[in-house]
Amino acid sequence: MPKPQLILASTSPFRRVLLTRLGLPFETANPAVDETLLAGESPEEGALRLSEAKARAVASSYRDALIIGSDQVACLDGQIFGKPGTHDNALRQLQVMRGRRVNFFTGLCLLNARTGNAHRRGVATLVTFRNLTDQEIESYLHKEKPYNCAGSAKSEGLGIALIARIDGEDPNALIGLPLIALCDLLRIENVSVF
Repeated sequence: MPKPQLILASTSPFRRVLLTRLGLPFETANPAVDETLLAGESPEEGALRLSEAKARAVASSYRDALIIGSDQVACLDGQIFGKPGTHDNALRQLQVMRGRRVNFFTGLCLLNARTGNAHRRGVATLVTFRNLTDQEIESYLHKEKPYNCAGSAKSEGLGIALIARIDGEDPNALIGLPLIALCDLLRIENVSVF
């Protein structure tokens, strides 16, 4: 039985590299979804909703595909840290997070576009940041420019130097695509990576 077409509803080069590790052929599509959390929505609820929204946003173009959506929200003491967009916002985020433990919650959705069934998983990763000086943060930001990254820290790059400890069930989740959970969801849809 042939494997269904697999679509990654993301323009992230980091998610694309992660998915390549599974050895399955796939295409990418831009979901163009507003990533703003709804009023009163928890980070966990928002990440799960947005992961499914991203998958559903491209479903009409891939009616027989399995579509992967993923979204990440960083949270500390109820404060949400999204993509900073600017240097000043990233600086403020990292100043607040330094020396603290931050929850990077990644929502994952595997949507069967043919049936409309959506399988969702949430994966929390707790990241303890080093107690960095303002000069260290500025230096990092000028070198990495992580302005399109939730929480302003790219652990797949120089951002790993900001981090003192990572606690979580899947190291890939922090980069934005929890592969362990994705393998589970693919199995539900009878797709094996072997």
